Amino acid sequence: MGFLKIKDTILQDNKIATRQAYGEVLVEVGAKNENLIVMDADLSASTQTKKFAAEYPDRFFNVGIAEQNLFGTAAGIAHTGKVVCASTFAMFATGRAYEIIRNSIAYPELNVKVCATHSGITVGEDGASHQTFEDLALMRAIPDMTVVCPSDATSTKELMKQVIEHDGPVYVRLGRSGVPILYDEYDGKAPTQNEIEQEDDEFCPVVDFKLGKSVMVRPGEDVTLIATGIMVAEAIKAAEWLENRGISTRVIDMHTIKPIDEDAIVDAALDTKLIVSCEEHSVIGGLGSAIAEVLVRCAPTQMRFIGQCDTFGESGKPEELMRKYGMTWQDICDEVFEYFDK
Repeated sequence: MGFLKIKDTILQDNKIATRQAYGEVLVEVGAKNENLIVMDADLSASTQTKKFAAEYPDRFFNVGIAEQNLFGTAAGIAHTGKVVCASTFAMFATGRAYEIIRNSIAYPELNVKVCATHSGITVGEDGASHQTFEDLALMRAIPDMTVVCPSDATSTKELMKQVIEHDGPVYVRLGRSGVPILYDEYDGKAPTQNEIEQEDDEFCPVVDFKLGKSVMVRPGEDVTLIATGIMVAEAIKAAEWLENRGISTRVIDMHTIKPIDEDAIVDAALDTKLIVSCEEHSVIGGLGSAIAEVLVRCAPTQMRFIGQCDTFGESGKPEELMRKYGMTWQDICDEVFEYFDK
């Protein structure tokens, strides 16, 4: 586990893609962990595994444009006791190679980390054939598969360190486009529970990042925005706008989709009037569905969904596509206002 500090001010012009942070942290971990193997399907410049390949060529394998072979070979190497991070685009990993991941990696509980980049609508100009909105749904349905979707470069590095240490298969969803930095590295003394509780509104900006435990980025009492991946930044912008109009808005970074942080969801249902899920993924089967599954069992409450609404994407600039398909901070605000206006 590692501590990060929530930034006081988010600079929208300071953006780094999570795939870039992924490439950097592989090199960092690779220097300390000689058991780490990295693999790719001829996309290392895009997935950023090229950084690891340059530093540790004897521990990097490019299998060519053959995604099923990529994950089948990764499974074989993992059987020897190695930890394998295997990368390609999310569409090809979870689409073309799904059966291999399910039967050859997850079923025998192998230590393979499926680290997929270029997910969601922000793949942009590559178009509908490369924009996957089903990957979280597919991966979280596989038994014992941990599913992670970092929100920025800083948290990507921290979560990847834990993913590599985690014993078992993990799916990590990474993006193509740059996203704002939401967290700073924190080297100070970890706060005690008493110190956390003494903060106003029981909110402490220093958070312990760990798999399966969400992060409350902002406290709030009227509505809760539960977001993952690039949508966390959009949720924060929405919360700031809503706060200025008298709606107290909690924001939760649900970086681990499975196992999901049920306690945070139930607390949000009990403390606020409305929950809005925010994801760059289909509203079917992803974060929103995972939240709803918890609520219907534990704390039924009003809920709204922000995401790709049962449709394919198209080629275009990422920002334009986010607007067209309803995944911006303005769309989040519209959902909240529609609820409170009724």
